[in-house]
Amino acid sequence: MALNLQAKAPPRAAMISEWPRAAVQLGQLPFAWRALLTAPRGDGRPVLALPGLVNGDNSNLVLRRYLNALGYRAYPWGLGRNFGLRAIGAEGERLIERIAAIHDETGEKVTLVGVSLGGIMARWAAHRAPDLVREVVTVCSPFAGLPRATNVWRVFELASGQRADDPAVRALLEEASEPLPVPATAIWSRSDGLVNGECCREAECDSARSIEVSNGHLLAQMSPEVLRAVAETLGG
Repeated sequence: MALNLQAKAPPRAAMISEWPRAAVQLGQLPFAWRALLTAPRGDGRPVLALPGLVNGDNSNLVLRRYLNALGYRAYPWGLGRNFGLRAIGAEGERLIERIAAIHDETGEKVTLVGVSLGGIMARWAAHRAPDLVREVVTVCSPFAGLPRATNVWRVFELASGQRADDPAVRALLEEASEPLPVPATAIWSRSDGLVNGECCREAECDSARSIEVSNGHLLAQMSPEVLRAVAETLGG
């Protein structure tokens, strides 16, 4: 799948609505928890959760708790806050080392579930180390667009120390957007207020699919709809 070079950032109104929508999603979670636990049971496989831009492992605490409750072995990424290549290494070596460590510990290939920027990194790692990765699930991850197709490109520049138009950033995205050598599922929302939802979709084929949800971007990994989509993907 080629990069969508024509994609633009979501409108300002959509961006402003993100926090109220996130609050509603979070408020729904306690009431949805019992129903979420009726999702297909896990098989004990290792799952590594990758956080979004400037977020750390605490942002995926609910996601990991949910996957553990279903019977998976959910792991934090353990690389601190996601400051782009500052966190994973210039060639992604720290992330690949983390995946390799889980692979060695469990004796199994690792499923990667990445949120936003974490999903881009998950796809990148799957291209670089397909022998370590079982499948990739991305949540609101704009892997098929350039940074300026988001409303957070300035935050990205500050956090990563890279310019949005840096050729190295484009090269990473071009690699991440290519069809994966492992099964891939992209969970996306056309009403995402921070990133262009069209850049978060997977090119449909036998080993790749997209699942549309109705939530916004912020705290998407805590949305009952997203959690259910992740569980049904892993249990499918």
